[in-house]
Amino acid sequence: MILNVSGRTDIVAFYSKWFMNRYHEGFVDVRNPFNPKLVSRINFTDVDAILFCTKNPIPILDYLQEIKKTIIFQVTLTPYKKDIEPNVPDKKEIIEAIKKLSSIVGIDNLYIRYDPIFLSPKYNLAYHEKAFAKMCELLDGYVKQIIVSFIDDYKNVRNNAHTLNYRPFTENDYKRIGTSFSNYAKEHNMTVQTCFEERNLSEYGFKIGECISHELAYILTGKKYKNWTARKERKCKCVQMVDIGVYNSCKHFCKYCYANYDEKKVNENYSKHNQNSSLLVGELQNDDIIKIRKD
Repeated sequence: MILNVSGRTDIVAFYSKWFMNRYHEGFVDVRNPFNPKLVSRINFTDVDAILFCTKNPIPILDYLQEIKKTIIFQVTLTPYKKDIEPNVPDKKEIIEAIKKLSSIVGIDNLYIRYDPIFLSPKYNLAYHEKAFAKMCELLDGYVKQIIVSFIDDYKNVRNNAHTLNYRPFTENDYKRIGTSFSNYAKEHNMTVQTCFEERNLSEYGFKIGECISHELAYILTGKKYKNWTARKERKCKCVQMVDIGVYNSCKHFCKYCYANYDEKKVNENYSKHNQNSSLLVGELQNDDIIKIRKD
């Protein structure tokens, strides 16, 4: 089993102590988001690798040596300011944390996500080209793999359309991003790819790949996995992962987020968090149905 920590929320940034408590306890419980009375119990003895997804790796850096599992990190690093990412720490701090992370988990197990890209009068093509070039320069020797994606039409994106003020991409936009990003990455011994995008930009030098490919999973664990069944209708080729997060629980409040769509609910869920609970949000109830998940 590959654990996803997490695509539904930023556990590393806001709930690292809880995660480490669960790791040392030996299991974690996850409510089914579509059937809340059904709880999956995941024993860490069944976990082959852990994928950490975060915008802020700082809170977990000092704990990583305690985790005796294969670790992969995907750190989202985007150039937006507080109008778009109100609670993300200063990017200089994140850059320094990424450098430390590289020395802990290794450059091969560390990915940067420049994700998502949107274009607006403030965050235009020139802005992104400059920001991406600077990021590659600062992380030269610490990172060699970058994943790029483009903004999607999520509920939260629509709710924040006035703040984002984004416009559709043109063919020229894709060409400039594909060409310039490929060149900047190559200058600093990095690769750049999309994942799960209609436009993979391979004609401009982007790699064709997945966030967690079957090949990478086999190299890391020596095991084969199914395709990610949560995305089977969208024909995603990433390996199957088990997400232990909860939607509407990330306090970054990014205006483009797919996992948050109700800030009132985020605050409510955050207030129900108990770092000693087996669940990320709330407590087990007497009528919960707990089933052991093996894969």
